[in-house]
Amino acid sequence: MYETLTDRILTLCDTIPALVLQLPENELTARPAPGKWSKKEILGHLIDSAANNHQRFVRGQFEQEPQIFYAQNEWVSFQQYNTASMQQLLALWQAYNRHLAYIISLVPAESLGRQCRGRDGNLYTLSYLIEDYLVHMEHHLKQIITYSQAQN
Repeated sequence: MYETLTDRILTLCDTIPALVLQLPENELTARPAPGKWSKKEILGHLIDSAANNHQRFVRGQFEQEPQIFYAQNEWVSFQQYNTASMQQLLALWQAYNRHLAYIISLVPAESLGRQCRGRDGNLYTLSYLIEDYLVHMEHHLKQIITYSQAQN
């Protein structure tokens, strides 16, 4: 199962950058509504998500119920993703996700049931967190790509 999941992550790493680089800069930086993120900011959020899930996937294997979460709006705001180069953002997103796919492939089956505590105080297994990470990433990538294709 996790081989397929890592394959999906790697396939996204191989295909998404070319699709995003086709988009004009004004579409990448436009915020669809007040308080909503631009496409660059969504990609930045996915980088932040990778950074935080990196900790979950590693620390969750040896710490007792680590609680790892972050203030996502503040992370996006303070990093000013809208002013960063899209090539830089894509390279970081791609490298981080290739590394996460590698880490996921190393998690022993007996560790998948280990738990991390969420922001809500509930416990989530590593298995759930890994699968949820991919679902979350695909959701946001669709926001970037599908919306663009609908506009053309």
